[in-house]
Amino acid sequence: MGKKKRKRVNYGRYGYFFIAPFFITYLLFQLWPLINTFYYSTLSYYKRNGREFVSFAGLQNFINVLGLSAGERAYVISYLKNTLIMWGCNFIPQILVSLLLAVWLTDQKVKVKGTGVMKVIVYLPSIITAASVSVLFKALFSQYGPITQTLKNWGLLSSNFDFLSTVAGSRGLISLILWWMWFGNTTLLLISGVLGIDPGLFEAADIDGATGFKKFRYITLPLLKPIMLYTLVTSAIGGLQMYDIPALFNVPETGLVGLPDDKTTTMAMYIMRLYNSDVGKAAAVSVILFIVTLIVSLILFASMRDKDEKKIRKGGGHA
Repeated sequence: MGKKKRKRVNYGRYGYFFIAPFFITYLLFQLWPLINTFYYSTLSYYKRNGREFVSFAGLQNFINVLGLSAGERAYVISYLKNTLIMWGCNFIPQILVSLLLAVWLTDQKVKVKGTGVMKVIVYLPSIITAASVSVLFKALFSQYGPITQTLKNWGLLSSNFDFLSTVAGSRGLISLILWWMWFGNTTLLLISGVLGIDPGLFEAADIDGATGFKKFRYITLPLLKPIMLYTLVTSAIGGLQMYDIPALFNVPETGLVGLPDDKTTTMAMYIMRLYNSDVGKAAAVSVILFIVTLIVSLILFASMRDKDEKKIRKGGGHA
């Protein structure tokens, strides 16, 4: 009798069991809520006196929140502007400082001592809770706070100056808090990207007599594009959805109104404010925020694409 054919075990299928939890979690807690948001944005769904009223509204919620119908104001535009200003004032300094720190801490010529300790120090603000940071900065920069009083004693501020009562002061402090909390995380990401670059490239550049700036311009920056793109996109998503710091820092007791004069209210705060009265409008603003985030992400992807890849695409795929 011939030997029995051994049964082959397909080990590849077991990989699906390991990735299944991620996809199940994604479907339940991300994709399904996103689909539901689009659905609720087409409904007039609000509560009055403990009763719920639901009817189909089509695009009316979008028309209302954009201020295109009579009696409605375009709060979305104002709050989107607030969000973009505070995100920009936070992220531009963040990426510049993080990039400089990443290059400095990984430079083989400088050989900074204690880089491990410095990495821990710059990352520490990321693990502090938003509520704690908001209370701390509000106390430090209030009208009679220690930092404000010190600046007044030095003659840099007038005697009655109050950061929290000025638009620039409140927006600037929120941006400062966000920068302080997240520049460490960005620094570590960029450090990992720099360490992933082949050291032989820098050695060859040194042999050719390249200056530090030229190495940074022609080696470090181009090869950091994947990490930079990831940082830009994740920061844009997080920045457009910022909620905790603005909602806790300078708001009245009723909450969700960014002082002064509603100038620090973000899109996410507006969504939460609407959710308590009109779920349909809140969902419509959420969809608008999703579309804006998608557009910004696509612009970042397009701007960071390699020039060689663009040429290949224009040439019909031929090298």
